Amino acid sequence: MATSMLPALPNSRTEPDGSAVIRVLSYNVRSMRDDENALARVIRACEPDLVFVQEAPRFFRWRKHAARLAARTDLVMLSGGATAAGPLLLCSLRATVERTEDVMLPLTPGLHRRGFATAVVRFAGARVGVISCHLSLQTDERYAQAGMLLDRLAAMGTPHAIAAGDINERPGGRSFRRLADSLQDCWAVRPWGEEHTSTPVDPHQRIDAIFATRGVQVLGCGVPQGLEGVTDRDLRAASDHLPVLAALRLPTTG
Repeated sequence: MATSMLPALPNSRTEPDGSAVIRVLSYNVRSMRDDENALARVIRACEPDLVFVQEAPRFFRWRKHAARLAARTDLVMLSGGATAAGPLLLCSLRATVERTEDVMLPLTPGLHRRGFATAVVRFAGARVGVISCHLSLQTDERYAQAGMLLDRLAAMGTPHAIAAGDINERPGGRSFRRLADSLQDCWAVRPWGEEHTSTPVDPHQRIDAIFATRGVQVLGCGVPQGLEGVTDRDLRAASDHLPVLAALRLPTTG
């Protein structure tokens, strides 16, 4: 889709009935090893209420690096980081936080330890569970982790939930299908922007995604184009993945 023809994604707002439109961003930031200035420009331009980060810094002074990213993007740290093996959640001050939990997944010998950054938050009258994830490169472990993700969402005690992250698999894969069979694959429901997230230099596959439970209304989802103050070079320089941005309407939950 040409940038000049791309419709505007709805802005964040609270509806008269207490429901909330929020902007959700999922982004693999490659441990912030690339151009941090470009990364901050991209995130700020997306104007997110929630950011589902993958490959957040995990080692020396990781909290300091994550806090710097939050500060530079006018957000706050919500949960995750090294304590979730890389997934991280950031949020705007619009969110009211009920609880957070970092979850470490079972370790398969010889493979990288994985985890989930989770939280329950409110936007106006809408309450939602959220999980940032980065699934395994190994096929069988990835499939098992997809099941653990669904179980974790179901156990959060919220009527609505959002999961987002680096699935390490295309939509035709069985782990991706396992998630999409139980949740809304937001890009498939209402595509907006571009589809492919990897790699920024040659986008040819969709391995990053935002999922939502059935009661959440998807207003648009995809790789953002034509962001104000952001160049194509910024998108290539910020990380080895492109971001996924969605606008979602969360029903009132009381």
